[in-house]
Amino acid sequence: MSHLSFTLIQTNLHWEDKAANLHMLEQKIKAVPHAKQIVVLPEMFSTGFSMKPELLAEEMNGPTVAWMKRVAAEHKIVLTGSVIISQAAPSGHTNDDKEYFNRLIWMLPNGQYAYYDKRHLFAFAGEHEHYTAGTKRLIASVNGWKINLQVCYDLRFPVWARQQTNDTPEYDVLIYVANWPERRQHAWRTLLQARAIENQCYVIGVNRVGEDGNGIYHSGNSMVIDAMGEVLYKKEHEEDIHNIVLSKEKLEEVRHKLPFLKDGDDFHITP
Repeated sequence: MSHLSFTLIQTNLHWEDKAANLHMLEQKIKAVPHAKQIVVLPEMFSTGFSMKPELLAEEMNGPTVAWMKRVAAEHKIVLTGSVIISQAAPSGHTNDDKEYFNRLIWMLPNGQYAYYDKRHLFAFAGEHEHYTAGTKRLIASVNGWKINLQVCYDLRFPVWARQQTNDTPEYDVLIYVANWPERRQHAWRTLLQARAIENQCYVIGVNRVGEDGNGIYHSGNSMVIDAMGEVLYKKEHEEDIHNIVLSKEKLEEVRHKLPFLKDGDDFHITP
């Protein structure tokens, strides 16, 4: 398929209130026209960016993943965003019998799913003290498109997103879901554009708006950027639901005219 449609939901979040957030987000999804294919929610969309996984985490058979499965099926969409997830810790784990992940869920309308655990934990806020870092990337396939899925602070580490390719690029769209504070918005905007240019791909960044429970303000600035670094969509400060259709033909035209990826360095990322 030469075109793929995305819906970006830039929203405020109820602090650590799963029921309120899931109800609010379902109402927003219901308001989206039927043409949507992939709906992108912010990081930790059911709670906000909380460092209380011991109180808020749920297992993969818990209510938030079940909600994603139901909503994706009812609306015939792919639904994605990150959730606080717990699972049994391996033997020798130092804290307790569980470990916690900032886990992005990629939920298909047929109930099947994949997930990505955030690799780069935000030590400045103590995320590394509460959560376990992921070790594997997730590149999903939809109608002939390849989509690389990442979370917030991953954006600052370009090697983790870098196309590793000889003849065929690994992916066509790079998605970041985030709770990125307003006071570092210049970095957010600049790095999103850089990731698009250096990887010759579309980049989608979905951020929240509003003040969280720690008094930190988020101005959104959710964006869609093309492979030349041109901004196709940006929204500041306000809640917004934005639908956009991306063209595979336009992307391939850029890659054909400017075949820069083939000149990239070979490298290997260790777990």
